[in-house]
Amino acid sequence: MRAPYTQLYLHCVWATWDRWPLVVPQVEQAVYSAILAKCRALTCEPVAIGGMPDHVHLLVRLSTTLAVADLVKGVKGASSHLISHETAPAEYFKWQGSYGAFTVGKDAVERVRHYIERQREYHVGGQIVPDWEQTATEPERWSGG
Repeated sequence: MRAPYTQLYLHCVWATWDRWPLVVPQVEQAVYSAILAKCRALTCEPVAIGGMPDHVHLLVRLSTTLAVADLVKGVKGASSHLISHETAPAEYFKWQGSYGAFTVGKDAVERVRHYIERQREYHVGGQIVPDWEQTATEPERWSGG
């Protein structure tokens, strides 16, 4: 049976609860491994992963049968479960409920991959791309008028 051929790339970013620095070196590789394994289980092809102690970036080639919300829910759930129940059960670990997700054209995949894999350099150097760091929108304020 033939399968559809697509190149749907998605850049996702999400933060820890209250932006606490919870993705410390002792758990970083376990968190990233759990996220990558869940991507594969959801038939998505991980391209890059990286982040800072308070947030994670993920670039994937999205499966044609998977909703963005299901991907993010799956990778966040798998990684927090691993840390909370296996890697560091005595430690507090929780993701924020929100996330950012951005489509990426094929011609921009390498640029985004580079940005994700070199998060520390970009943050330390103050050269972040603000739009790519958004994990939630501020609630709209009703002006009363």
